Amino acid sequence: MNSLPINILFILIVIGTIIWFYMATKSKSFLLLIITMTIFQSVLGISGIYQNTEIMPPRILLFGIFPALVFILVSFLTAKGRDFIDKIDLKTLTYFHSIRIPVEIVLLLLFYQGVVSVYMTFEGTNFDLFSGITAPIVAYLTYRTSKENKKLLLWWNIICLLLLLNVVITAVFALPTPFQKLAFDQPNIAILYFPFNLLPTIIVPLVLFGHLVAFRQLCRTKL
Repeated sequence: MNSLPINILFILIVIGTIIWFYMATKSKSFLLLIITMTIFQSVLGISGIYQNTEIMPPRILLFGIFPALVFILVSFLTAKGRDFIDKIDLKTLTYFHSIRIPVEIVLLLLFYQGVVSVYMTFEGTNFDLFSGITAPIVAYLTYRTSKENKKLLLWWNIICLLLLLNVVITAVFALPTPFQKLAFDQPNIAILYFPFNLLPTIIVPLVLFGHLVAFRQLCRTKL
């Protein structure tokens, strides 16, 4: 993973993702937590711990993705977590999904570098670019008047969550692990290295969390 320009670009995307999500939460405690998690995952990525893919379960799932899912689960199951969720600004959070545009560009560049599968790009079966492109449009249409179009926002979140899950499932099956099912000629090795390990461990969990936050807020109010 010696392509310095792509590395720098992706690090900037990670920083932008964190800042943008913070703008939606306005929570310094959450910002500190995300920064701490990012530093921790960066250390793991640099150490090479994720590159041993013969161990089951894969370390990136055990030490990278699982902790993020636990955090999301705790946030929804605790009163303090739900209070935090309900205070997140949904308009800013909708615009936040535009970050998926530069992420898709980086994935395409990594495909050309031979370190991710074509299935992970919009040239393959990754249609997540739709989410990034339509995010500002949906945000504008939803909040352009005092009467918010929450049905539009709800359906958009449903569609974009399904697109995200499609990418995640594809990514898992394209990893060079014992349960690999796809992309044997060009598996997803990039996400096993820093800084790209921050995609499944930081960016994707924040995007997933964003959709789940939207569902809770929208379903708690009259559509």
